[in-house]
Formats: sequence, structure tokens, C-alpha cells
Amino acid sequence: MYEMKEEYYTGIELIDREHKELFRIADEAYQVLKDEFIADKFDHIVKIIENLKNYAILHFADEEAYMQSIQYKRYLSHKVEHDDFIEKLEAIDFEQMDHNQTGTLMDILEFLNDWLVHHILEKDKLIGNT
Repeated sequence: MYEMKEEYYTGIELIDREHKELFRIADEAYQVLKDEFIADKFDHIVKIIENLKNYAILHFADEEAYMQSIQYKRYLSHKVEHDDFIEKLEAIDFEQMDHNQTGTLMDILEFLNDWLVHHILEKDKLIGNT
């Protein structure tokens, strides 16, 4: 379901490659949600969230370094969005998540869908147009 489509490419090879991985992680979450043979999804969800957080930290550092290297004018507001993304992941209550695993996966997917579509199309594409 989640895949890197042509309209998401920024023209910056490193950023595009890393965006592909973010889409892959989102698709992994979707596959876990849809897999009826996994009765208890808790461990899968924790792994997805940890992978997402760790990879996002790496990606944001690379993207921010690139923005600084080209003296990108919207760097600070862009960095705030990155920081908000990480804070959202760190705020996930794993105890409550265990009681509503499907709802948590749905929330994660909604959050990722919004982020991947809107952030990349409306913010990251601007970096490539600089």
C-alpha cells in the first residue's frame, strides 16, 4: 500500500533513498495491521515504532545537514517539524497501546500517511527546488 511514487522525489538522491525506507517502514506497519494470523501484534508494533524512530533520527540528521549545506532559508521551521515527529513517536504510551493494538496501528498509519504525503510534498520538495 505504501510506496514511493514519482511525485515524492525531491531530486536529492540521499533524501529520496531515505524517503523510500520511510515508506517501507510504513508499509510494514500496514502489513502487520492486515495480517490476521498475528493475534498479538504488540512486539511487532514496538519494533516498527523503534525502527521508525531510529531511522527518522538518521534521516532528519542527513536532511538537516543538507539544508544547512545549501543555506536553506526554511531550515528552522523544517527542523521544528522533524523534532515534532520524533516527540510524537516518543510520546506513545506502550501500556495503553497493548490494550488497543489495532487502534494504535491505525493511529500510526494515519500519522505516517499524513507525514509522508504532506511533509514530503509540501516541505521536502521545496528543498529540491532550491
